[in-house]
Amino acid sequence: MTGTEVLTGRVSDRNGPWLAERLREAGVDLAHIAIVGDRPQDMRAALDFMAAEHLDVIVTSGGLGPTADDLTAAVVGEFQGRAMVLDEALSERIARIVAPLMKRWPNIDPEAVAEANRKQATVPSGAEVLEPVGTAPGLVVTPEQGRPAGPTVVVLPGPPRELQPMWSDALASEGLRAVLERGTIYRQETMRLFGIPESEIAETLRAAEREGVELDAIEVTTCLKRGEVEIVTRYEPDRRQTYEALRAILRERHADTLFSEDGRTIDELVADELRGDGSRPALSIATAESCTGGLMAARLTERAGSSDYVKGAIVAYSNDVKVAAAGVPAELIERHGAVSGEVAEALADGARARLGADVGIGITGIAGPGGGSPEKPVGLVWLSVATPGQAGQTARLTRSVNLPGGRADVRDRSTTVALHLVRRALLGES
Repeated sequence: MTGTEVLTGRVSDRNGPWLAERLREAGVDLAHIAIVGDRPQDMRAALDFMAAEHLDVIVTSGGLGPTADDLTAAVVGEFQGRAMVLDEALSERIARIVAPLMKRWPNIDPEAVAEANRKQATVPSGAEVLEPVGTAPGLVVTPEQGRPAGPTVVVLPGPPRELQPMWSDALASEGLRAVLERGTIYRQETMRLFGIPESEIAETLRAAEREGVELDAIEVTTCLKRGEVEIVTRYEPDRRQTYEALRAILRERHADTLFSEDGRTIDELVADELRGDGSRPALSIATAESCTGGLMAARLTERAGSSDYVKGAIVAYSNDVKVAAAGVPAELIERHGAVSGEVAEALADGARARLGADVGIGITGIAGPGGGSPEKPVGLVWLSVATPGQAGQTARLTRSVNLPGGRADVRDRSTTVALHLVRRALLGES
């Protein structure tokens, strides 16, 4: 990945993780992700390092724009021993893409635009050109004939909105296809657990080895993400039996915390429950949030189609708004405090009643860094989920958690706990 803005952290690297998953799907075993600045010597050093590692393919992103610091194409051309040449037809195609933009800014110097087009259309000789999604073309560049064998380099633009649509063209290119034909197809399975420390999984893996599971034959990684433990297992197809043996042990030892065996996230599972099916009615949901400030509603609506079941949200940060907008009785706040199980339940009830939803989520807590006390420390969060019960009654699941981390961690993990409460409530669990 190239770009000083990515190297310094001003812009987050969204391309590396996305490309890693696409390469895995294509049977490429990812060895390295490197982020370098816009200095050509740094780009060349990264390419030389990866060539010395005997890698088959290198994918770059960024540095294909019209400005002077966009040098990736030239650096890759030099690395592959190919001269830079102007592709006249490509320059004309870029000019047609830019023409509508020039009408919006009539004061732009047309000669400067033409020069920028020529720069982006100057590519290594013999490179396969991937059609621009924005104005920057992608490239697939193999070593010049007569040079020692080396990696094929796929050169992609930096903006994800341009890189991602271009990936299918890269896969179809002759140069990359020739590499992928030599690849191994891996299977990857993901299991997710909640309410368990990562150390417990480490002990389970040791137990699996004691029971004869050949973990050396498969690749198992564990990761703590948003308060959940994610176990990702990658293996070649003929090692399926080994994976199944591991899954059976995980299922047996962690039946109470294993909530997803097929890779689905808690967000997907809750969405599926709310949508219903032939045997279950569809349900709507709403939130009334204090310390999370709308993050719960944002998470519920991240998925396309969430308007089918999300009614809306009340962000009741102050006590006055809790009373006026969410219908929390003022005496509850006076008697128990804003951060309490009673207020969380009233918020859940208010979300249902005020927004006409079947399911209500109430969240109130102390996200920090200040505001805590010995009785109610920073990280204390009360959550409640209200659902339709029998005979017109309201069923509830209410709990408190003491979450570690800074303010952002507490707020984000609160939404994870709430989603698990919703799932348990919809499944009729305690």
